[in-house]
Amino acid sequence: MGWSMTRNHKILLAIAAAVSVLTIGYFAISGNPAAESGPPADEIAVKPGGISAAQIKKLGIKIVAAQPTDAVPLGTVPAMVNLPPEARVSVAAPFDGAIIRLFVVEGQAVTQGAALASVKAREPVQIGADLARARAQLGFAQANARRLNQLAREGIVADARADEANAALREAQVNVSENQRILSQAGAGTGGQMTLRAPIGGRVSAVNVQTGGPVDTMTAPFVIENTSSYMLDIQLPERLAKRVVPGLMVEVNLPTSSGGDAVPVAGTIISVSPSMDPMTRSVSAKARIGTAPGLVAGKSVTVTIKGNGRETGVSVPTTSVTRLGDRDYVFVIAGNRVEKREVTLVAQTGDNAILSAGLKANEKVAASGIAELKVMLAED
Repeated sequence: MGWSMTRNHKILLAIAAAVSVLTIGYFAISGNPAAESGPPADEIAVKPGGISAAQIKKLGIKIVAAQPTDAVPLGTVPAMVNLPPEARVSVAAPFDGAIIRLFVVEGQAVTQGAALASVKAREPVQIGADLARARAQLGFAQANARRLNQLAREGIVADARADEANAALREAQVNVSENQRILSQAGAGTGGQMTLRAPIGGRVSAVNVQTGGPVDTMTAPFVIENTSSYMLDIQLPERLAKRVVPGLMVEVNLPTSSGGDAVPVAGTIISVSPSMDPMTRSVSAKARIGTAPGLVAGKSVTVTIKGNGRETGVSVPTTSVTRLGDRDYVFVIAGNRVEKREVTLVAQTGDNAILSAGLKANEKVAASGIAELKVMLAED
C-alpha cells in the first residue's frame, strides 16, 4: 500500500514537470500575446473632439498661447483709392483758336506753370490793338492832366477842368491795365499766339486735343491731377456703422515691389454717411491719406480702422486663423481636447492676427496642422 502511493506521487510530479516545460517552451517560441495584442499607451484612440500627445507630435501641430493686446482696431474693411475733389484741375483755353503745338502727353508729370500747348487765336490780336490804343490815350491823358492841374493851381482855369482831366487819366490807366492783364493771364502776345500752362503740379490725366485741332472756351483740352494726397471710399459693415466717426485714424498696408515688409500709409476719417445702403447693408465713409509708392487712383485696398484706444483683444499667429464660409475660426487645444471656435478677426499686422472676440488671453491654439485638424473634427 505504501509503495503504491509513493509510485502515484512520483507519476503526478513527473506530469506536472512536463506541463511546466511545455508551457515555458510555448511562451519562449510565441512570445507574450497579451503584451502585443493592444497598442502602445500613447497611441490609444481618443474620444471624438479629443487629441493625444502622439497625434499632436505626428501631425506636427505647433501650439501657442493667445497674447493680450491693447488698442485693438475696430475692424478691417475694403476701400477704393480715389483723388480728393480739389486734386483734379481742368485747363481751358481763354479764347477760341487752334492748337499749333503740344508739349505734353497723357500720364506725363508736370510742374506748376509748365507749358502744355501753344494756341493760335484771333482775339489776342484784337486785345493787343486795344492795348496799343489805350497806351496812346494814356500818354495824352497824362500830359493833359499835368497841364490842367498846373493851370488850376495858378488860378487860370477852374478846378473842375483839372478834375475832369484826372478822371480821364484814371480811365486810360484802367484800360491799359485791363488789356495787359487779359493777355498775361492767357499767356498770349499781341501777335495772337498764347501758351496754355499747368495751374498745379501733378500728372496730365487727360489730353483731349491734337495738333491742328480746335479749342474753345467751353471745353477742357487738358486735365491735371495732383497726386500728393488721396482719398479712400470705404464701405463700413452694419456692425461698424455707429462706431466709426470722423477723426478716427485709418491705415493701409501696401506691399513693396521687393517683397519686403508692407509699407503702412496713415490717414483720417473725414466723413461718414448718415444713411445705410439698403442693397449692400453698408455705410459709406471717406478718409484722407498721404501718398506712397504703388498707391494709385482706382486701386482696391484693405483699410484697418484704428479704435479709440479702449478696445482690447488678443493676438495670435495669422496661421492660427482659418476661414470657413464667411466666418473665421481657430482651433483651441486644452489638455487632450480640441475645439473649433468662431472668432472675430479685426486686423492683421505682419505675422499676427488681432481678435476682438471669441478667444481669451493665454488660451492655447494650434498655429500649424490646421488642415489636419479640420479633417479630424469633420470625421468626429
